[in-house]
Amino acid sequence: MRANRRRVKTMAFERPFFVIAGILTFIALPFLSRLTKDALVIDVPLGPPGGAPFKPPYSFSLLIKALRGAERIGILSLFIAATGPLFLSSQTVWLSRGADIIFVLDISPSMAGMDMNNKNRFDASKDLVRDFAERRPSDNIGLVAVGKDASLLVPPTVDREALFSRLDALRLGELGDGTALGLGLAIAGLHISGSNADQKAVALITDGENNAGSVNPATAAGIFPELGVNLWVIAVGSSGEIPIDYIDPFTKMRKTGFFESRFDPEKLKQIASRGNGTYIGAPSADTFTQALALFDQRELSVQRSGSVTKTRPVHSAFVIAAVFLIAAARLIRRYIAGIFL
Repeated sequence: MRANRRRVKTMAFERPFFVIAGILTFIALPFLSRLTKDALVIDVPLGPPGGAPFKPPYSFSLLIKALRGAERIGILSLFIAATGPLFLSSQTVWLSRGADIIFVLDISPSMAGMDMNNKNRFDASKDLVRDFAERRPSDNIGLVAVGKDASLLVPPTVDREALFSRLDALRLGELGDGTALGLGLAIAGLHISGSNADQKAVALITDGENNAGSVNPATAAGIFPELGVNLWVIAVGSSGEIPIDYIDPFTKMRKTGFFESRFDPEKLKQIASRGNGTYIGAPSADTFTQALALFDQRELSVQRSGSVTKTRPVHSAFVIAAVFLIAAARLIRRYIAGIFL
């Protein structure tokens, strides 16, 4: 049983009828106060008979009104505390294990090619991986980055915050200028080999051919059938002269211009075939989206989930506020009345 980190928080009351009583009392207090004042207040002149009654040199009517308001809010807070306010936190719990999936993402400089509907291939890939992960909260999703070198950035996890944080921090070219596809696949295979999930998959997203690293990608792909892992090879980008625009992570210099995009799809098909996997060409943003949608559909597993609700009482905060407001109002009023009135 695993819990999803997404929680829904709401506020509720154990005794909601006290809310209505508190509101009615709050509305009635000014009228009761006015009736009481009119019945008890008598003007008594301190000078000759018929003279004007004594008035202090300063007017404290505004302060007195504020103190009365504080008392009323304090009384209302007591009523709210009596309702038993509490926060409800609802958390989704997955009752069965999802799939284990590792994305192997090419971050070589050629992924800066701007042929994905005004986006470069790299940003389009990150957006689709994020969208995929958001739709499948019960799956363990990991991330391997591939450049001249390859590295596991996030092991398979349901922690979407950790995955998205590292995905956002990823930069083109941070692993060097090159594409070590074989090494990236080998790393993915190593970290998914110990999985006991019923469904396991590795998705390679690249726009180029293997030109770095010491591991042959076909050899690396050959281990996936033995591990029961479904291999997907998604070739993103089109051929021809493509505009490029990115910032070199080492020199911090912006690089723009055009490059000749010409990867060999046959080599990528061979990698997919060696791993008994699926090859999909995605030369445009639309076909790229369709490729991820097909991957999502084929690797979909039915999950059972439930909901756990936790409660956190918060009545003490209203009691403290009420005591403070009422006590402060009474002390200030008594102090002022004792000196000036």
